[in-house]
Amino acid sequence: MMKRVFGFLIVALMTMSMTMPRVSAAVSLPAIFGDNMVVQRDLAAPVWGWADAGEKVTVTIDKQEKTAVADENGKWMLKLDPMPAGGPFTMVVSGKEKEFVFKNVMLGDVWVCSGQSNMEWWVHSSQNPEEEIKNANYPNIRLITVPKASKPAPENNFVGSWVPCSPETIPNFSAVGYFFGRTLHQITEVTIGLINDSWGGSSCETWIPHDVVSQYEKYEPIIIRRENHLKEHPEAGDNQQAGYLFDGMINPIVPFGIKGAIWYQGETNASRAYQYRTLFPLMIQTWREVWGQGDFPFYFVQLANFMERKEQPTESAWAELREAQSMTLNLRNTGQAVIIDIGEEKDIHPKNKQDVGLRLALWALNKDYGFNDLVCNDCVYYGPMFQSMKIVDGQAILTFNHVGTGLVARGTILKGFAIAGADRKFVWADAEIKDGKVVVSAKEVPNPVAVRYAWADNPECNLYNREGLPASPFRTDMWPGLTINNH
Repeated sequence: MMKRVFGFLIVALMTMSMTMPRVSAAVSLPAIFGDNMVVQRDLAAPVWGWADAGEKVTVTIDKQEKTAVADENGKWMLKLDPMPAGGPFTMVVSGKEKEFVFKNVMLGDVWVCSGQSNMEWWVHSSQNPEEEIKNANYPNIRLITVPKASKPAPENNFVGSWVPCSPETIPNFSAVGYFFGRTLHQITEVTIGLINDSWGGSSCETWIPHDVVSQYEKYEPIIIRRENHLKEHPEAGDNQQAGYLFDGMINPIVPFGIKGAIWYQGETNASRAYQYRTLFPLMIQTWREVWGQGDFPFYFVQLANFMERKEQPTESAWAELREAQSMTLNLRNTGQAVIIDIGEEKDIHPKNKQDVGLRLALWALNKDYGFNDLVCNDCVYYGPMFQSMKIVDGQAILTFNHVGTGLVARGTILKGFAIAGADRKFVWADAEIKDGKVVVSAKEVPNPVAVRYAWADNPECNLYNREGLPASPFRTDMWPGLTINNH
């Protein structure tokens, strides 16, 4: 079923893109190609555009020349031979009457930076902005922003251009994207291209093609909301409706060669966390299918701590959304940056975007750049993650993976654990680290059956590995939550 859905999607997108009206018959390219761009290294990178039907288009870069012929709809595409990192180069694209000369082109790694406001959040509004902006002299980090565009049908272009990273160009760029890319560039010395493709307040479903979402009966409420919006606002944009931002902001850059994607989103979907368990993986799988570059790396940020801290254990939609994000790790080549320790109670936009970018970069460095435990002794990229529980004499004994060189509590005692018996009533628990495990108990619960950690909107929690990465929130039970019936 999934293959049929994606096959239909790809054909539909290609058809719509090729049949869109063109401004000029002369050879042209979308804005993702231009001066200062980064072409993905070690990949048969696609180059495409428009021309007269039957017109021959030639692309040259470094020592290679490729040609393509525009089809009956005026669309042409070719793929470059894979090239190693390097540059600068000049890329020349020529047709029978017009020629483009793109200068200062680099071969490196391109990352899409997408999501809602915490991905969009700017360097100038992040932590320590004056110093960060002053020191942002990285000519081989290249930036491009896709403007906000909400469309009910696929767009094939946008207005924008690549620029080298500098104190003049970085202030309004994605802070998470920049700090992620900066870490990669500083360590690998490879040119990094960052595509900022984000919109504050957007839902997950708006980044998935409508034709994909509509194939599933369980997403019928999402489709109904879209249809009602179209009836009431036939020409108005929206960053909530299925497919609108995919059509307006993702489709114009597909299938530009990329290394992978980073993602920071979920706040808008927290009230529908159970639905997110399948919706978010569907988005990732769809992007991979449409891009046609295999299971490219996709690294995402788990929601930070936020809102008023509760005195007693309670249910939490935000905890359920974090759980749905962790479940997405079952997909190949995914990774999760846990930031349960750097949020702000009264600000949904925590200013510490440096650690967010760093923790995302740790995944990429380990999985994609070879900085793993085979080549260095301290290349830990993830915090402790719950693995198993055993009940012994009224105590819950928990084991974890990703412990690095050991589990530690930041502070005098371990906090954030709650425990319950068969009555499902959670109380705060005593917890301590023993022999590399966490032992949890409470005198009020002599026969425990479930443990939760950091299960709240804004939990007080302090379990880390010695490398300084926080443990991911979890629960051992699967009892129905607040959002189980929300669609």
